[in-house]
Amino acid sequence: MKTRLRLLFLLLFSTSLIIAQQPKKPTASDIHESIKKLNFLGSVLYVAAHPDDENTRLISYMSNEVKARTAYLSLTRGDGGQNLIGPEIRELLGVIRTQELLAARRTDGGEQRFTRANDFGYSKHPDETLAIWNKEQVLSDVVLAIRQFKPDVIINRFNHRNPGTTHGHHTSSAMLSIEAFDLVGNKNAYPNQLSMVDVWQPKRLFFNTGWWFYGSHENFEKADKSDLLQIDTGVYFPSNGLSNPEIAALSRSQHKSQGFGSTGRRGSQIEYIELIKGDLPSDKTNVFEGIDTSWNRIEGGNAIGDILYAVQNNFDFKNPSASIPELVRGYNAIQNLKDSHWKTLKTKEIKDIIAACAGLYLEATANTNHATAGSSVNLNLEVINRSDANITLLNIINPNGLSIEKNLALENNARFNFRETLEISKNEKVSTPYWLTKKGSLGMYSVDDKNLIGEPETPRALNIKFNLSIANIPISFTKPIVYKTNDPVKGEVYKPFEIIPEASAKISEKVIILDSDTQRDIEVIVKAGRDSLEGYVQLAHPNNWSVYPDKQKINISDKGQEQRLIFTVIPPKEQSEGLFTPMVHVGSNIYTKELIEIDYDHIPLQTVLLPSESKIVRLDIKKRGESIGYIEGAGDVVPESLRQIGYNVAVLKPEDITSENLKRFDAIVVGIRAYNTVEDLKFKQQLLFDYVAQGGNMIVQYNTSHRVKVDQIAPYDLKLSRDRVTDENADVRLLATSHEVLNFPNKITKNDFEGWTQERGLYFPNEWAPEFTSILSMNDNGESPKTGSLLVANHGKGHYIYTGLSFFREFPAGVSGAYRLFANMLSLGKNDINQTNQIKN
Repeated sequence: MKTRLRLLFLLLFSTSLIIAQQPKKPTASDIHESIKKLNFLGSVLYVAAHPDDENTRLISYMSNEVKARTAYLSLTRGDGGQNLIGPEIRELLGVIRTQELLAARRTDGGEQRFTRANDFGYSKHPDETLAIWNKEQVLSDVVLAIRQFKPDVIINRFNHRNPGTTHGHHTSSAMLSIEAFDLVGNKNAYPNQLSMVDVWQPKRLFFNTGWWFYGSHENFEKADKSDLLQIDTGVYFPSNGLSNPEIAALSRSQHKSQGFGSTGRRGSQIEYIELIKGDLPSDKTNVFEGIDTSWNRIEGGNAIGDILYAVQNNFDFKNPSASIPELVRGYNAIQNLKDSHWKTLKTKEIKDIIAACAGLYLEATANTNHATAGSSVNLNLEVINRSDANITLLNIINPNGLSIEKNLALENNARFNFRETLEISKNEKVSTPYWLTKKGSLGMYSVDDKNLIGEPETPRALNIKFNLSIANIPISFTKPIVYKTNDPVKGEVYKPFEIIPEASAKISEKVIILDSDTQRDIEVIVKAGRDSLEGYVQLAHPNNWSVYPDKQKINISDKGQEQRLIFTVIPPKEQSEGLFTPMVHVGSNIYTKELIEIDYDHIPLQTVLLPSESKIVRLDIKKRGESIGYIEGAGDVVPESLRQIGYNVAVLKPEDITSENLKRFDAIVVGIRAYNTVEDLKFKQQLLFDYVAQGGNMIVQYNTSHRVKVDQIAPYDLKLSRDRVTDENADVRLLATSHEVLNFPNKITKNDFEGWTQERGLYFPNEWAPEFTSILSMNDNGESPKTGSLLVANHGKGHYIYTGLSFFREFPAGVSGAYRLFANMLSLGKNDINQTNQIKN
């Protein structure tokens, strides 16, 4: 694996795998490949619904073999999915998946775009999808993306002709793409966009089909393929020792929160694309047939082509800097182009190539990774020319527009370091994903700045501009300010330089459950964004709750430090719930947001500001038992949630699952998708079944039928399916009304299924042995009843429960009924104190 990653660095300098802000360090082979791409003037836009929907084989092929500018338009950021690497869900998961897509594009050479559509969860039909999304807004975003990117060819991942047979988001992405294809060239369609972009008409639109859309290999073999292009994406790149599918697999493997690690393949691999709109190429392997992709396609391009094709053909791999004079000539000629689209794109490309040929290193690092508006930071500016090219550093422009004159000749390999102080504007905005700065709807993000729509992330606001003279031609390079440090294990580590508020706060628990009207102490954590922070904190709360004291002082000496405060909450006597928000008063300012950092090795550190809210519930709940063993699967917060209602929860690793150890627990809970993700559970399953037979209580949460690690999920036959109920308000019918799980120790009624979020549940079993009792029935509108959401079976002296109900979503949302039902599941068989003693003994 390390060898493959090393080789991948040699692929394209413009698509380095190095994460965060780390500078690119291209090889001569990288530079030559970039020159080839500079000389190809054609674009491909791939369209689908979610992160991980894209075909990385085709994206990599178009970018690295064809040399086309290639982008993936994902309509959503994947907010509604599951997270296999941590506890983040919803908005924070969307931030992770956004960065995973950017990491994938750095790997396969593509670019990334989005719309404002919010992934609200699984949808069974595009009618539902487009009713929850604002169809007009999403369609306008697709039109805008096409007008901005100006693709010659669009390729849809999904089929627009089979609504209701797959995820509604999938079909909707294809339908909107096709509708947009006919609108983008019409100046009367979304005319408000024309102040930012021009109309544009792509030449062809395809559907990326394959045998799976035909139901079987046999059906596909029989199908009429006269409208299909066949592209062999299995090409091998000798310059870096990787096949295209191997690069695609590395790209696919960036989707770690989805668990989509992929093994690279070698050899021929055919991709099929079906023509939907436009003229069918006679060459069934060339999507660009009949489209001029040379410099001749633009006015004034012929002379530029004469220069740059010669640079490509005469490139000296031992001395890339020999190409600089002609590259600078080409750069100068590009500045005279009338076509602003290609002028902008090719200017950026050729500047990067010139810098790479010169071994030019330009960097601006701050002495901290966080600062506040109105503060100052120390900067280190590094400039080095590692070639014999005639280069002069004219001046440096800081983010405030201040010019720092230099006029230094940059001789070969002479390193220059400059120390500067940056005074950050008092009006500088905080760093956070732009789509999260304002509350949106269930289906849409709200973005006030229309110039940001479609951007994958918030553009860096604080940059340093280096103005150079190269071969006597002025060329400028803009670099974002970054933070660089040395980690004793990882070595050189880069982080984004972020602007944060002077104060942020959170309640230490996102959901607090109180099972009586007894007062409860809660902890508020205040974090300083600057030195010498003074002020006070209050808690905003519902009127029928009381908080003591009313306010507390804060005094924090150093930036980054936290102060912890204890407030006493007095709940009402009746069942109630509400949101509590810490309010930090500093001078005349009030801060009500929480600063969240998302830190995983495969993506850059993310700083997110969200409204600081905790849900506190005065809940009428009873329970039996005390000790719970929790076997973790994919990331969820169920253990913390069970602690909230008074259970002692021990997280168990596979090696902790022994007969003797299991006897300690009143119940064992298996986390979501544990049987999909924890290989060693296949050796522990019989021990768990024996625990149940001896009087234990075992609860298994949802798994998928794909990649199950155990031979038998339950002690009796149980078959998983893709059945799910996506409407969180779907009617729930109580089937086994006399069953203990609906009656003890809490009486469960339909009211307990009110206020659920995103869905009822997923991947329900659809076949099971007669030993199981089906407890609930539910279904989405127009579908048959689904009775596999909660199944209970006696096994020996104990109970085995399988549930696809989405407790992992309901607990973080503080849904009262979900807690009451789960307490009953944990208490099953414990309505007699003697039974409890028997289990423990």
